[in-house]
Amino acid sequence: MPTNPRRWWALLVLATAQFMVIMDTSIIGVALPEMQRDLGFSQGGLQWVFNAYVVAFGGLLLLGGRLSDLFGARRVFITGWVILIAGSVIAAAAGTAWVEILGRAVQGVGGALIAPAAMTLLMMLFGGNPRELGKAMALYGAAAPAGGTAGVFLGGVITEYLSWPWVFIVYIPIGLATLAATTLLPSVQGRRGSVDVLGAASVTAGLALIVYAIVSADWIAGVAGAVLLTLFLVVQRAVRRPLMPLSIWRTPGLATSNLAMGLLGAAWIPMWYFLNLYLQQVLGYGAFASGAALLPMTIAVMIFMVGITARLMGRLGAKPLIVLGLAVLAAGMAGLSLARPDGSFVTDVLPASLIAAVGMSLAYIPAMMSAMSGARPEDSGLASGIVNTTYNVGSALGLAVMTAIATSQGATELGNAIKLTDGFQAAFIGAGVVAVLGAALSLALMRKPAPAATEAEPASV
Repeated sequence: MPTNPRRWWALLVLATAQFMVIMDTSIIGVALPEMQRDLGFSQGGLQWVFNAYVVAFGGLLLLGGRLSDLFGARRVFITGWVILIAGSVIAAAAGTAWVEILGRAVQGVGGALIAPAAMTLLMMLFGGNPRELGKAMALYGAAAPAGGTAGVFLGGVITEYLSWPWVFIVYIPIGLATLAATTLLPSVQGRRGSVDVLGAASVTAGLALIVYAIVSADWIAGVAGAVLLTLFLVVQRAVRRPLMPLSIWRTPGLATSNLAMGLLGAAWIPMWYFLNLYLQQVLGYGAFASGAALLPMTIAVMIFMVGITARLMGRLGAKPLIVLGLAVLAAGMAGLSLARPDGSFVTDVLPASLIAAVGMSLAYIPAMMSAMSGARPEDSGLASGIVNTTYNVGSALGLAVMTAIATSQGATELGNAIKLTDGFQAAFIGAGVVAVLGAALSLALMRKPAPAATEAEPASV
């Protein structure tokens, strides 16, 4: 395949997509209290602003990859942006909680199409040149922590000086500009095949019902969710072209790495969510101040992921970093669990949040690399999709559990700093326990560390 002369400009389009998809999970954090007041969310129901996106995104990622194969990656990439823009319009215009949740779910569907299509396009552009592929992957990968960092800061600025709907409105012009730039992307015909619609529908609906059951203590919803997830496994065994061939789980290290990834998401995302609420609902920070307070943590994640973890990965391998990272993350949670109703950012938030950021940064890339390292080349895309799905599913379930814990300890009493802090402390402790469990299971079950990589390889992730 001849070299595309506009490939680096095309990479900019793809990196922008990665930046925006990741930013979509962080930009709403600081805006949550404002949305709660305007739309009438309960303290427990507020998590659905985050989880509606994550469940749709994580549940449909594998379908997005399959659609890219069948209909062409550029076509699916464009469709994903159209859907993401539509979801942004719905979320920005929402006047009630359920419309906001709908908009976020639509955004998640768009993201689930964009992310795998972008990776496919990147491989089409640079797959023939290993040296260029490493550079392209490094730039593309760096867009993820950059998007998380920008989302925290921009969310604070936009909410403070405009209003919360603008955290969604900002996606509209950027999305339209990205659509205009898709002429830079290669166009390749899809191939004939079938789409496992039943599998995609059952796994996404099952996950949503399980999350709802945890939040609402509704055992009927929990049973229904379990039935749908069981149906998904049955369908994967029965259909000719499943979304997730069950044979992929024979890949060495895939199951244990996914376990670590799921528990990492289940610990990290609740911490980030409740830290936002603690800053605004207990310490009384405004949206801008809250975003600025979270910026050191997100910058630390970006620096460690891109600059330090890659080097350590090459020297130590995956297992030691996964275990150490989860243990350090648990230590950060322990520090946050000591936050006081009359605390301060310098003593109660900054040190512990930086420790937690280091832990997350040490574990994330090694877990991702370990999950993919044993896969055959033809299965690498599927392995990547599974581990990303696991992280998002773990995030949603972890947030649901920690929200239930927090509300049971009094976090529903807005205006009562003592009760709110009690609930948030319980959530931090719960997230810390999840991180400790992840470290212990990784230590016990990861029998063989992933092969040591060169310094460029983990950096490219």
